[in-house]
Amino acid sequence: MSDRDRDSYNIRSVENALHLLEALATNGDQCSLAQLSDRLDMTKASLFRLMATFENMGYVERGERSGEYHLGMAAYETSQKLLARMPLLRHARPVMSHLARQCDESVYLVVRRGRDALFLDMADNDQKVNVVPLTSHRFPLDSCAPGKLLLAFAQGATPATLEDGQEGSIYQSQRHCIDHDGLGEGSSALAVPLFQQRQKLAGCLTIVAPTFRMNEQRINNELLPALKAAGDMISARLGYNLYSSRGLG
Repeated sequence: MSDRDRDSYNIRSVENALHLLEALATNGDQCSLAQLSDRLDMTKASLFRLMATFENMGYVERGERSGEYHLGMAAYETSQKLLARMPLLRHARPVMSHLARQCDESVYLVVRRGRDALFLDMADNDQKVNVVPLTSHRFPLDSCAPGKLLLAFAQGATPATLEDGQEGSIYQSQRHCIDHDGLGEGSSALAVPLFQQRQKLAGCLTIVAPTFRMNEQRINNELLPALKAAGDMISARLGYNLYSSRGLG
């Protein structure tokens, strides 16, 4: 379906409702109608009608004293059901948990969402000092290691079409990327791509840790080999033939 066809079938009220849910989810805290009205460029009357519908269905709850709104349990329940049925998450989670225990660092599953890298899921560690949890956070693709890999391995991407052709070509060749401070000062991220059938990019597997624990020796001798092995295992579970893709079979 073309963009024009999709636009012709858009239902404005449904779009507004989804934008409202996204705003509440992104905010991470309670919001007033006035704040949402400014953010979404919608009238308070329109927002109130949508809120009343969502509140009746349990997708939105309102504070008794503050009168401000936040996502309700129905929204969380629905999101968990959807996530549980995603093949990528279903195959990745056990591997992520093992990798987090093996390296004692936070492991993330990152996917592309438009021009952003979305940190979709996390396996935590037992370290006392960690980077603040990033689950559900978005970062521009060109600002962090997993985002740069998502750009480099995007469908149809070649060195000539990449925003930074030389750098993207290197990522395609080495199949990993590391950055420092891209996710916040004092943080480092090490990422490898994940593939599914027909060599289609599925996302990225990423280790995120404070930079003082991500020295070059540890990355090369411990973290990168373990991360690549975990990434290969997830890709294989998704139907990706690692050996034939490299011309070995």
